[in-house]
Amino acid sequence: MLKKEKKYTYFEAGEGTPIIILHGLMGGLSNFDGVANFFPPKGYKVVIPELPIYTQNILKTNVKAFSKFVKDFIVFKGYDQVILLGNSLGGHIGLYFTKMYPELVKALVITGSSGLYESGMGESYPKRGDYEYIKKKAQDVFYNPEIATKEIVDEVFATVNDRIKLIKTLTIAKSAIRHNMAKDLPKMTTPTCIIWGKDDKVTPPNVAEEFDKLLPNSELFWIDKCGHAAMMEHPDEFNQILLDWLQKKDL
Repeated sequence: MLKKEKKYTYFEAGEGTPIIILHGLMGGLSNFDGVANFFPPKGYKVVIPELPIYTQNILKTNVKAFSKFVKDFIVFKGYDQVILLGNSLGGHIGLYFTKMYPELVKALVITGSSGLYESGMGESYPKRGDYEYIKKKAQDVFYNPEIATKEIVDEVFATVNDRIKLIKTLTIAKSAIRHNMAKDLPKMTTPTCIIWGKDDKVTPPNVAEEFDKLLPNSELFWIDKCGHAAMMEHPDEFNQILLDWLQKKDL
């Protein structure tokens, strides 16, 4: 059930330490159904705000502005400290947020995150009218192409064929490249859990290793036969890795 308050639309379930989930560019809130169902009974509050990826003006369509949006949301909700979980662009927003507002972040969880390596987020868009091409691109996100349902492919196809959304997607891609985190990561001491698909083609495994090397307080976990969206492709394994890590860290 989505709640709407002021300028925010968000999903919320459970009581306890807030786990705030930051979705990616193409990621709807439903990508995190597995996480949203698993953690509330374990004593966590799961909150998934809808990020204004396609609704803010073009000057506010960047990693920094999205981080500020998350900050305003956390203040609005009155949370003291949160656990941030981000996939893809959401991971990048989480990293940038943690750099800017470390006092608000109890722990950070990233999976298939941008921030170090941007492989042609924008290179493939000229073929936007070609449904089969978009379908192949959507399937490449996953190890098992069947996870790219017709519904997911249709959504991506609609996005890249919407001129405004396309411009904003390319603007975000440029912003992601501009906000490379390599120099910031060694100064970021927030406990960080890195969960990565061994077969991620979008942000390959060496990106996860680089994150792990540069972040002083991180741990890296792999999921086999898994692409760019681990929490969708292997929700049970993803949730167990995360829960074990949170319990070990007493978070």
